[in-house]
Amino acid sequence: MSAVATEHIENRTFDEIQLGQSARLTRTLRLQDIQLFAVASGDLNPTHLDSDYARDVGFAGVVAHSMWGGTLVSSLLGSSLPGPGTVYRSQNLRFLAPLSLGDTLTVTVTCRDKHAATHCVTMSCEGVNQDGERIFEGEAEVIAPTVKVRKPVPELPEVTVNDSQRRYGNLIALTQGLSPIRIGVAWPCSEDSLVGPLQARDEGLVIPVLVGPRARMERLAAQYGASLDGVEIVDAEFEADAAKLAAALARDGRVDALMKGSLHTDTFMGAVVSRDAGLRTGRRVSHVFVADVPTYPRPLLITDAAINIEPTLEEKVDILQNAIELAQAMGITTPRVAILSAVEMVTTKIRSTFEAAALCKMGDRGQIRGALLDGPLAFDNAISMLAAKAKGIESEVAGRADILLVPDMEAGNMLAKQLHYLAGALLAGVVLGARVPIVLTSRADTAQSRSISCAIAQLLAHKKPVSL
Repeated sequence: MSAVATEHIENRTFDEIQLGQSARLTRTLRLQDIQLFAVASGDLNPTHLDSDYARDVGFAGVVAHSMWGGTLVSSLLGSSLPGPGTVYRSQNLRFLAPLSLGDTLTVTVTCRDKHAATHCVTMSCEGVNQDGERIFEGEAEVIAPTVKVRKPVPELPEVTVNDSQRRYGNLIALTQGLSPIRIGVAWPCSEDSLVGPLQARDEGLVIPVLVGPRARMERLAAQYGASLDGVEIVDAEFEADAAKLAAALARDGRVDALMKGSLHTDTFMGAVVSRDAGLRTGRRVSHVFVADVPTYPRPLLITDAAINIEPTLEEKVDILQNAIELAQAMGITTPRVAILSAVEMVTTKIRSTFEAAALCKMGDRGQIRGALLDGPLAFDNAISMLAAKAKGIESEVAGRADILLVPDMEAGNMLAKQLHYLAGALLAGVVLGARVPIVLTSRADTAQSRSISCAIAQLLAHKKPVSL
């Protein structure tokens, strides 16, 4: 048995259309509309895509392609009046004013003339913004259908704009106006681990100090067209030596942050957290992924996905406090923390649920400071208000979390990498709880990801949260 459609699209035949009959629709211009139109049309005029250029030529910011309004005329003619079966013959529009982001455009088509012999209909067309200002006017001529058509509304694919370069810029912009920091890079002996900090140098984020085999790094730089001019190099023959020397640089105040290159994480972190390194504090060391996900409206912090394998309740307190202080350094005054589990109900059968409840009570008593906590929450209702509503969850955190505290490292690592590889998230990785911020990236991370991580370290080095 076929499903019964609940929505239909229906036309107006030539005989049904009356002079003066109108149809209208209203749309609010979003950046995504401009981007999608540019992709579909190939129109790359910078007045639509580059806000600085648009201001230079007299606009308040980027403006819509003029024909974006024309496509809404087409939408009305093809979907409403006359509707399905319409054949476009001509369109003549005069564009009178620009349409800026956030403007609301109301488009109206009105039957002005009919020609029985050809079934042609002439429509006057106009677009007016929220202030009543006319954006365009003109006319269109169509051949109206003569047969009545009523069809189910077709299902369209959901389109997401994955504008990684803009999102990259948004993360880098967190450090605008801050001076570059010195960062010790241990064993940058692959393309991305070497090019990443050099790219961050060129963007004014860091001053890299490279710790590793000099000859090998110089060969890599020449191979990939990177300049080592003026870069301090500390020669180290082996990975373990590079990690120890980098940690010593931080201990002695010669660098403000550390960065893992292409060596193994356990080798690097073993040297950093060693008691002899002198970088430990009273706070538990933990890792935070900063994720910019195309389908989520704000940066998402995920912790701990790389350091603490199965943290205890007491360790989760430090892990949470580290992430909260990072969020505050990023400008999120009171971050919303979702403490994740598989279910939303507290049960002794799942340890993470009663630990989540305990953490929330600790937040109520001031043992965890600076954030709104809720849990246990499943991932769906932590990041989707629709999912939270469907499950009857009323919370200031559900559906709009800034921080996700995962039950253990396995869950966090899989979650972060799924967001990266399946959802196109940009990831930056940083370790807190030592005396300096530590950029901890995967050997598979791109130079862009490493550069973002350097920006987070720069931000932390200037803000100096308690976790450092």
